[in-house]
Amino acid sequence: MSSNHQSIFSPRYFALSIGIILSVMAVGFEGLSVTTIAPSIAGDLNGLSLFGWIFSTYLLAQIIGTLVVGRIIDKRGPAAPFTYALLLFIAGLVAAATAGDMYIMIGSRALQGLGAGAMMTCVYTAISLSYPDELRAKILGAFGTAYVLPSMLGPYVAGLIADQWSWRFVFWGILPVLVVSAVLSLPAFRKLKVQQTGGDSGSSSTWMALLLTMGTGLFLIGLSMLPSIMGFIFALIGLVGVILPLRQLLPKGTLTLRRGMPAILATRGLFFAAYASTQNFLVLALIDVQGITPSQAGLIVASAALSWCIIAYVQGRWDAADQGRGRHMRIILGVFLLAIGIAIVFWIPVVSVAVAVMGQIIAGVGIGLAHPVSGVVAFSQTGEGGAGQTSANLQFADSFTPGVVIGIGGSILVVCQAAGMSLQSGLIVAMGFHLLLIIISIIASTRISPQSIKNADPKKEGVPVIVQ
Repeated sequence: MSSNHQSIFSPRYFALSIGIILSVMAVGFEGLSVTTIAPSIAGDLNGLSLFGWIFSTYLLAQIIGTLVVGRIIDKRGPAAPFTYALLLFIAGLVAAATAGDMYIMIGSRALQGLGAGAMMTCVYTAISLSYPDELRAKILGAFGTAYVLPSMLGPYVAGLIADQWSWRFVFWGILPVLVVSAVLSLPAFRKLKVQQTGGDSGSSSTWMALLLTMGTGLFLIGLSMLPSIMGFIFALIGLVGVILPLRQLLPKGTLTLRRGMPAILATRGLFFAAYASTQNFLVLALIDVQGITPSQAGLIVASAALSWCIIAYVQGRWDAADQGRGRHMRIILGVFLLAIGIAIVFWIPVVSVAVAVMGQIIAGVGIGLAHPVSGVVAFSQTGEGGAGQTSANLQFADSFTPGVVIGIGGSILVVCQAAGMSLQSGLIVAMGFHLLLIIISIIASTRISPQSIKNADPKKEGVPVIVQ
């Protein structure tokens, strides 16, 4: 049967598709749940002074897990790294569920970050290696939906579990989902073979990833100390420690929006960061400025998740209908709609419930278009033996950039309030920063070469052998 008439849930792909969806949902649910239960964790473990490190440690460990595993995959295949990543994530969940003090909790978050970063990179690689080009838009749409769905129910469910029983049960509850995911997906992972690549052993890249992690940590610490002089010094040193390794780890020209793969990654990192950070600060604006309850604010933000899920599904059908010829325009249109959605909620004084919902729905449509399609395009441009590296770059764009941008947004609020501005004014400046990122993302999206976005010839694409 031609793959044009196959589904990602046809017998050949069913187990892997369900396994991927479950693993993505588990990671997404855990990340969003911790946001809800973190105050309870810090209170119970007497660690309010270390509250921020619950999130920062996860982000910093995720950088290492993401960047290091990509090169391992390109040499050894994804099966062993995925197994180790699952074990790390599970160990982190068990350590968190049984943590007796805040330091153990922070250590458990490091294990979770390492495992999550490596797991998602392996999942992207499996998508690149297992599915033909014409099905990738559909599986990446399902991937996006699986990551977004927890945002609708995750925080509420986690809060309910913490209220009725204990926050510890949130971590325990994710374990069965991961076990089922492993049972379904590991046999398919073991069948994947990659083209062996030459080059360095990966040790220099590992050191670069560690340097990036330290630079990012110093940068975030500096941002948290602003507007003090030491905060500026730490942030500046950290920024240098971020830019130098980025130039080595990412495809050459990513920071200057070079045409092709660099432009794809720049586009994705910028629009995803702007979207994620806007979500955070819109909730803050709705609750602290407009006086809306947290549950109402959560429902408003969920409207973006709903439109994302719908469009992520529909775009797979569009991709099949035009055989991938409209991918470039769908990315540009998606980023443009994101810009409109953010612009609608930019001016905080006029943001009512109706305005916020309208902006969120439009933003959700935009990212539902741009996010899965940019992944399909990246894989279509991947040469022989480079699936692991491309997967690491995509996961890096989805995790590192939003974490840094949210940190910058928080420092904008602190500096604005230190200058005597109101919270409302600070939020407007932060939203303006997001708009600037989206504008740069639109520029980068126009530099994605249209001729490389057509359906790729498997012989030219270096699609690896799948042993049946």
